[in-house]
Amino acid sequence: MSNSKIWLSSPHMGGGEQKYVQEAFDTNWVAPLGPNVVGFEQDLEKYLGNDVFVGALSSGTAALHIALILLGVKRDDEVICQSMTFSASANPIVYQGAIPVFVDSEKETWNMCPNALEDAIKDRVAKGKTPKAIIAVHLYGMPFKADEIRAVADKYGIPIIEDSAEALGSSYKGQNCGTFGDISILSFNGNKIITTSGGGAIVTKTQAQKDKAVFLSTQARDNAPHYQHSEIGYNYRMSNICAGIGRGQMEVLDKHIDLRRAMHDFYIEVFKNVEGVTVFSEPNTDFYSNHWLSAILIDPKTFKNKTREDLRVALEIDNIESRPLWKPMHLQPVFEGCNYYGGIVSETLFENGLCLPSGSNLSDEDRKIIKMRLNQF
Repeated sequence: MSNSKIWLSSPHMGGGEQKYVQEAFDTNWVAPLGPNVVGFEQDLEKYLGNDVFVGALSSGTAALHIALILLGVKRDDEVICQSMTFSASANPIVYQGAIPVFVDSEKETWNMCPNALEDAIKDRVAKGKTPKAIIAVHLYGMPFKADEIRAVADKYGIPIIEDSAEALGSSYKGQNCGTFGDISILSFNGNKIITTSGGGAIVTKTQAQKDKAVFLSTQARDNAPHYQHSEIGYNYRMSNICAGIGRGQMEVLDKHIDLRRAMHDFYIEVFKNVEGVTVFSEPNTDFYSNHWLSAILIDPKTFKNKTREDLRVALEIDNIESRPLWKPMHLQPVFEGCNYYGGIVSETLFENGLCLPSGSNLSDEDRKIIKMRLNQF
């Protein structure tokens, strides 16, 4: 088949982005500060609600790194992290010289298992290593079990860093993802629900936390007429041009969410009579996913004796991008030897799961080609 490439999740501009970018050029605000940065932060604060404060940064990874610093994570401290996630959730732990402790997922949301989390905390405390923070992730836009994770965290007095990189526009019990953590983060990478090309944000509960995050992200320059530095800082602030793209993207965020959720419904319809394939969906009405990526689980025993890798390769041949689920961090060579708590849920998900094209800019013709190829497989 010679169709054009159908991407997993490509950027989708809304039309208003150029206006804000042009304003940046016209006013010569092309630095990592300016009215678009302020405006983008205010747009996000209004959208998220719950009295949060947003600092626009260069990436979600930068936001996670700053969050760890704000929570006082230092060398040889331990930080619990969801194992089934992208490596950016775990890498900043190592930036700080701290030690990741990985926790398995549960089957309903594919996110951090509250029971495995408590097992991990109990064991680390018994060994004299009370974790300094918990990084919990909303995977593929599906909210984690926020009430249960919070109950465990509060029981042991451990703050939560909420990795909402994939979940802007998702909610749990009516509360927006990005507001559940003691500190939360967002990502605006090119494949996310909205994009600033690169980019991310830190979401804090107080103005003082935000101010500290911005200070650290602008090389920690002291308030002096000369360049003076009393702390190590980072070049993590978002540019005014990227923030202009973000302001335009905020104007179409809800539309993009509707289109992503429609792609999920499309796959529900495609696979409704297919034995051995399950479309990843909300477990109940407490959960509202933006369905950033639509994913399926394949049971080779009942699905024609074929695996998710068989399907991935078949789609690739037809120029359709798909991707296995995240390989758990405790299976990654770079984290070999790190402590892990739980069973084989995340491993089994990785072995049998596949993300399918989910972009908000997929056309009817794209869907026709995808459906035809899936039905032929």
